[in-house]
Amino acid sequence: MNEPVSVQELGGVPSSLRVSIVTETYPPEINGVAMTLSRLVDGLCLRGHRVQLVRPKQHSLDAPARSYGFEEILKPGIPIPGYAGLKFGLPAKPALRRLWEMNRPDVVHVATEGPLGWSALAAARSLRIAISTSFHTNFHSYSKHYGAALLQKPIVAYLRRFHNRAQGTMVPTENLRCELERLGFRNVYVVARGVDTKLFSPLRRSEELRRSWGAGEHTLVALYVGRLAPEKSLPVLIESYAAMRRRNSAVKLVLVGDGPERVHLARRFPELIMAGPRTGIDLATHYASADAFLFPSLTETFGNVTLEAMASGLAVVAYDYAAAKLYLEHGQSGLLAPLGDTAAFVELAAALANEPMLARRLRAQARKTTEGADWETVLDDFEKGLYRILQQTNSNYFLNNQSVLSN
Repeated sequence: MNEPVSVQELGGVPSSLRVSIVTETYPPEINGVAMTLSRLVDGLCLRGHRVQLVRPKQHSLDAPARSYGFEEILKPGIPIPGYAGLKFGLPAKPALRRLWEMNRPDVVHVATEGPLGWSALAAARSLRIAISTSFHTNFHSYSKHYGAALLQKPIVAYLRRFHNRAQGTMVPTENLRCELERLGFRNVYVVARGVDTKLFSPLRRSEELRRSWGAGEHTLVALYVGRLAPEKSLPVLIESYAAMRRRNSAVKLVLVGDGPERVHLARRFPELIMAGPRTGIDLATHYASADAFLFPSLTETFGNVTLEAMASGLAVVAYDYAAAKLYLEHGQSGLLAPLGDTAAFVELAAALANEPMLARRLRAQARKTTEGADWETVLDDFEKGLYRILQQTNSNYFLNNQSVLSN
C-alpha cells in the first residue's frame, strides 16, 4: 500500500515542479488514457506546476498549444493497426535529449509504452532525470483477442523491462499492483482514478433522447460505453441483452463508442442502437438517459466508464475486479459477477429486466458511492508520487556521488 506522504515531508525537492509528460494519446482522441492524462495535466497546471506535454502529431493541421505554465511538443507518429485515429510516436531519443538539455524537467512521466515512450525513458535516463511511468493498458491480455496468444509472455517481458527502467510505476488499483509485482514489476504505486460528478449526473437524463431510442417511461434501457473491439467481451454483452429480452421484450440496448466490431454488430443485430462516439455533455446525457450499464470487459486496468455510469445513476453489472471491485458492493450499489464467470454475468443482467425495484435501489446507491471519488484526491496522489520519485532519484544520485568520492 502507498504510505501517506505530505509535500512538506519530501525535503530536497522544489515545491513547483517542471514535469514533462510523454504520451501517445491525448484529447480530442477518445479513450480512458487520454481523458485521465488531460485531467492530470489540467490539475498540475492549476496547482502552479509547469507542464510540458510530448505527444505525436494527430493530423496534418495539428499545432502545439501553449499557455502560461504549459507547452506541447509534437512529434511524428504512425497509425496503430486496428485503432483508427490513434498513433504510435516514432523513436525520438536524440530530439528529446536535446529538448531536455536546453530545458531540463524535474520529472519525466511516461504514460504509454510505444516507441516514443521508450525514447523518453532512454533520453531521461541518459540525463539522470527522475522518471515515473503509468500502467494504463493490459496489452498482454489483449493478445489472445487478436489471435496472438503466443505473444503474451514476450509482451509481459517487454512491459516489465519498460517500466522497471523508471523509478516508479503508477497503477490505478491495489489488485493490479499485486499482479504486476507478481510478474516482476518493481516500485509500483497506486494512484486511483476519479470522476466528475458534476458532468456525470442523473440530472442530465433526457426524455427526448430516450424517445429517439424508442424508449417509453417504463422501458429499461441498457447501455454499453467503450471501444467496440474483441478485447471488450462483446459476445457476453449481446448474450446478456438477449437474456434480458427473454424476460422483458421492451428492453433496449444502446452502444456508445466505435471500433472494428461496429459494422459487424450493426449488420448482425439491427435492433441495437448504435450511438457512435460521444464526448462531454453529450456523453453524460447518454449515460443519464439509460437505466442499466453492462460492462463485461475482462481486460481493464481500471475502467473509467464504470465510475461514469455510477455517477450518472445507473445500475451497473460488471465483473468483480478493477473499478467495479473497488467501488461497488454487490446487491447494494451494483451487481458483480465472479471474474470470468459468463453465466453469472448474464444471469445478473437478466435479473434487472424484470426487477425494477432492484434497479432503482442500485441506481440511487451507485450515485451516492461516487461522491467521494473526486479528481482532486487523485491529483493529490499523483503529485505526491512525482515528489516521491524525484526525492528518491536525488537521494540515490547523492549517495552514488558520495560513494565515488569516498573511493
